[in-house]
Amino acid sequence: MRVSRTDCLSNVFLHPKQNLSSVKLLYNFIDKNTGASYKNLMKQKLLFVCTGNICRSPTADGVFRHMVQQANLADLYVGDSAGTHGYHVGERPDLRAIQIGAKRGYSFSDLRARQLVSNDFEEFDYVLAMDAGHLRQMQRMNAGRDHATICMFTDFLDDHDKGIDVPDPYYGDLKGFEQVLDLVEKSTAALIDHLQKQSRQD
Repeated sequence: MRVSRTDCLSNVFLHPKQNLSSVKLLYNFIDKNTGASYKNLMKQKLLFVCTGNICRSPTADGVFRHMVQQANLADLYVGDSAGTHGYHVGERPDLRAIQIGAKRGYSFSDLRARQLVSNDFEEFDYVLAMDAGHLRQMQRMNAGRDHATICMFTDFLDDHDKGIDVPDPYYGDLKGFEQVLDLVEKSTAALIDHLQKQSRQD
């Protein structure tokens, strides 16, 4: 049986004498089912979603990971990406995305495509859609759950681009991938700013 993050945390707070007295042990705890450390279970998890998980969402995932690392926030947030369809499962991101990203110091080549599954809405705190079509599909898949915040990736912008679709560059040229990366960089910075403001309020 798989143990969820909620189950692990509930056990900690329901048995304070047994658990809270050994904080160091908790941070080194390895869950037998997930292989995840207790410290990782405490991170906020964000999932970026597009259609095939080879262009837009891995770009957002890679940029998010890079910016979080650069801001010394890797202990707080973890990113991942997926596609609404399984067209490219197991494949690397589009070579054009990798090429454009590399010019700006990002590395996407270690990422591999996977398909969005219903359990993602329990495992992730934010599930972020690249366009309105993805958002509608995600909302249908999430019916009856209330754990994840499901919204557009661009919803955290405060300018005229707030809530817009990240355009699909797949059938275009390199310029389209550059434009996607421009929007992804701006949206990621706004997302991280939102997460930090939210953590200060909490």
